[in-house]
Amino acid sequence: MTARAARPPRVLVCDDSPLLRRVLTDLLTDGGLTVVGEARDGIELIGQAQALEPDVVTLDVEMPRRDGLAGLRELMRVRPTPVIMVSTLTGPGSAATVAALAAGAIDAVQKPALRLDPARWGAARDELVAKVRAAAGARVAALAPAPRPAVPGARLAARAGAGGPLVLIATSTGGPRALHAVLPQLPSPLGAGVVVVQHMPPGFTGPLADRLDAESALSVREAADSDEIRPDTALIAPAGWHLAVTARGRVRRSAAPPVGALRPRADITFATAARHHGAGIVAVVLTGMGDDGLDGVRAVARAGGRVIVEHERTCVVWGMPRAVEQAGLADAVVPLDAIPLAIAEAVSAAARPRARAAVSR
Repeated sequence: MTARAARPPRVLVCDDSPLLRRVLTDLLTDGGLTVVGEARDGIELIGQAQALEPDVVTLDVEMPRRDGLAGLRELMRVRPTPVIMVSTLTGPGSAATVAALAAGAIDAVQKPALRLDPARWGAARDELVAKVRAAAGARVAALAPAPRPAVPGARLAARAGAGGPLVLIATSTGGPRALHAVLPQLPSPLGAGVVVVQHMPPGFTGPLADRLDAESALSVREAADSDEIRPDTALIAPAGWHLAVTARGRVRRSAAPPVGALRPRADITFATAARHHGAGIVAVVLTGMGDDGLDGVRAVARAGGRVIVEHERTCVVWGMPRAVEQAGLADAVVPLDAIPLAIAEAVSAAARPRARAAVSR
C-alpha cells in the first residue's frame, strides 16, 4: 500500500464564498478527510494546487476573475488533478456539469445550503466524502483532441437494426470525457447502430447527448422508448431507466428496480442485445468503477460478438475494463485514442460472417 493510499485524501476547496468554503471544510473534515487549503477563484486555484499538491479539488462554477470551468481546463493543463464540481449550477440537466465532466472533472455534487444545520449534515457529507474518496484514486491526464472524423466511413456500409452489427458502449466514472474522445471520431453512417450506457444521475444524460451531438458526425441523442437503432445514430441510455434492445431493432426503456444500485445497468443492455444481434455485436467497455458490463459481456462472448476494453493506462478508473480483461473476455485491449479505429475495424469484421465458436467463458 502506498503512502497516498494509506492516508486520507488531501483536499483543496475552491469557492468564492468564505462561508461556503467553511461549510465544505467542515463536511470534509467531519468525514475524515484533510482539507489542505482554500482558493477563491480559478486563478487562485492554480497557484494553490501547484503549491499544496492536493489529491482532489472541490470546485465551484460561478466565481470572479476566472470561473470554475476555465479554472478546471487550466488545471488539467498545468497539473491534472481529480476534481469534484460543487455548485448550484451542477444540478440535474445542467450544461455546466456536462461541460465540466467533458473537461476532466470526475464527478459533481449539488452545493450544500449555506449555514447547513450540523444535525442535517449526514446526507450532504456522505455524498461529498464518498465522491472525493473515489476521485482520489482516479487517474487524470490532459487529453488532446483528435481530428474528426478519425475513421473513414465508406467501407463501413453494413446494415444496422435487427440482427445487424451493433456497437454497445459501457462506461461510468470518467465516461463523459472518454465518450468525447470516441464518438466524435466515428463516421456517419458507421455501419452499425450505437447504444451507450453511461452511469449518471437523472437529468444529465440529455445535456451529455446534446453536447456530443454538436461535436459528432453521428447523430447523438438520449434514447426514447421504441427508438430505432440506426447506423447514423448513437443512443444514450437515459439516466434513471434501464435500456433493453428488442428483436425489432429498437430500444425499450424499463423502470425496473436498480441492479447493484445502478439504473441504467449495462449488463441488461448487453444481454438483451446479445439475444438479437449475436456475432454482430461489438461490445466496448471504457473507464468506470465497479464491474457493470461483465455479465453482459459474457452473454456477448457466448453469442460470438467481439469485445474491446480500454487499456489501464488511459482509464480514469480501471474498474469495469479490468473486470472484463481479468475474466479473459477481451478480444482487444487498447488505449482510449485507439478505440475509434478498433470499433470501426470490428464493425467491418462483424459485417462479414466469421467462424467463432459460441463458448461459455
